[in-house]
Amino acid sequence: MKVLLFLQFVAAALAVPSSTRYDGDVVYRLKPENQDHVEIIKELANSIEVDFWRPENIELVTANSHVDIHFSAEHFLLVNNLLQQSGMKHEVLIENLQEAVEGQFNAKERSTEIYNYEKYNNLQQIESWVANMAAANPSLITTSQIGTSYEGRRMHLLKLGKPSSSPKPAIFMDCGIHAREWISPAFCQWFVKEALTTYGSDSAMTSLLNTMDVYVLPVLNVDGYDYTWTNNRMWRKTRSRKSGSSCIGADPNRNFDAGWCRIGASTNPCSDTYCGAKPESEVEVKAVADFIRRNLSSIKAYITVHSYSQLLLFPYSYTTALAPDHEELLRVAKAAANALTSLYGTQYTSGPGAVTIYPAAGGSDDWAYDLGVKYSYTFELRDTGRYGFLLPESEIRPTCQETMLAVKYIASYVQKNAY
Repeated sequence: MKVLLFLQFVAAALAVPSSTRYDGDVVYRLKPENQDHVEIIKELANSIEVDFWRPENIELVTANSHVDIHFSAEHFLLVNNLLQQSGMKHEVLIENLQEAVEGQFNAKERSTEIYNYEKYNNLQQIESWVANMAAANPSLITTSQIGTSYEGRRMHLLKLGKPSSSPKPAIFMDCGIHAREWISPAFCQWFVKEALTTYGSDSAMTSLLNTMDVYVLPVLNVDGYDYTWTNNRMWRKTRSRKSGSSCIGADPNRNFDAGWCRIGASTNPCSDTYCGAKPESEVEVKAVADFIRRNLSSIKAYITVHSYSQLLLFPYSYTTALAPDHEELLRVAKAAANALTSLYGTQYTSGPGAVTIYPAAGGSDDWAYDLGVKYSYTFELRDTGRYGFLLPESEIRPTCQETMLAVKYIASYVQKNAY
């Protein structure tokens, strides 16, 4: 095909960018309408370094889908010419990624606040926040270290709930499994703040914390999250190193033992969806899995928070087969999504991962469900692509406010059906 030959010829002369700045970088939404268009995108990905935002790797690209993809500035003419020649429909989501990165920090500082929940906070700030929240709320919070990351960082776990002389059913929620999805840790912090400040005044939250415990892991992928602040804003994976490879990290949400590496994951260590050398090869994943296994008798729900796409997903993602509890999981998801929509009108789509977004093996929600945690859900927060992973700080408050409604609905349902 002429277009592919053109691509191969031009790409051979281009160097892969090494800078972590994104001046002039573009995020396109491509709209392949046939298999020829799909092959063009695949050839493009094999010729130059590209960053898939949605779907998360080249193997998941199909006709009649949307493909959000980040190109460096030096490849702009190549990509633009290719799209013109191919006739593929497309639009620019972000025309200068560096400006979008810098524009993410647009909330005003509030000098009267000790901790600003409407700004993105780095790992050191979050660690200090964990300690301060525990010190200030000893009757409702205990903290522990669930594990240690590959680079030696502590994985802090908060346990919210009124102390009880007998074991209580529990919900486990994690955020920040993918490093660049900053709105996710922001929500976990918001949830903790809301749970504490409304306890005693909000009957639903008071009842929840009196009768259940909520485990909150504010940042699962601590090494990757820290790296997005210090080196590469677009980093996704862990920061582990493998002998025999210069590529770093694995996708922690492809590393759980749930149809591991069967579909929607890569065996290439350089891929953003690398499934790891084996299930639970990533110490962060193993720490979470070990904790849930140890506490399986009490954990009744698992909630993991991601971005972006405005979806509320549940098992399965590693197969298109319906989960045994499909009807109930769907009913709860739709009701939770309706609660979310009621605040600002934000529309969410609910359903099993494999058919609602795309197939992906090794996910934490599938693993938790197969282990016996019936109510297992994945949130993909705002937005649908205008900002993608660079959701501005002005969006933190509304995103967290509406997501609280959905999480509280799920928690209330689980509270009534936990025994």
